[in-house]
Amino acid sequence: MIETLVWIALALAAIGVYLSWTAGRLDRLHSRMDAARAALDAQLVRRASVVLEVATSGALDPASSLVLYEAAHAARQAEEDHREVAESELSQALRAVFADADQVEVLKAAPGGAQATEELAAAVRRVPMARRFLNDAVRAARALRRHRKVRWFRLAGHAPFPLAFEMDDEPPADLADRPT
Repeated sequence: MIETLVWIALALAAIGVYLSWTAGRLDRLHSRMDAARAALDAQLVRRASVVLEVATSGALDPASSLVLYEAAHAARQAEEDHREVAESELSQALRAVFADADQVEVLKAAPGGAQATEELAAAVRRVPMARRFLNDAVRAARALRRHRKVRWFRLAGHAPFPLAFEMDDEPPADLADRPT
């Protein structure tokens, strides 16, 4: 009888350790997701800031400057619910303005334009990477949260279900190919 109770206690302890390990893993995934979301937010703000600098520099024609300024301003002021759309519109505005390689050269030829071009190229290249890191973390957290043991024992606590950040982040071809 005592031997059976000892084996039951050991089995329950092993299950408890396993559930604790799984909860810790889920917590680490949520932390990784939060860090990736903060990094993406920083890259999106940086991209919008650089676009605003370029738009107000006077190096581009007025129509292009206005399109970029409005899209960047909308992206910076967007509420969280509409952020993906606003950032996608900024990507589309960048592609529309810099669709022609000559426009990149015009910007580069302006005073201080070479540095602005390099900053803009770096900013538009970093956004897709940051978004990919976030979406990979979201995918891993979702996969773990779908397991029965996580749902049955409520190991996720009250954390909201992770959502991916879906946006059009295709950079303009002539900016994406620039080495920094």
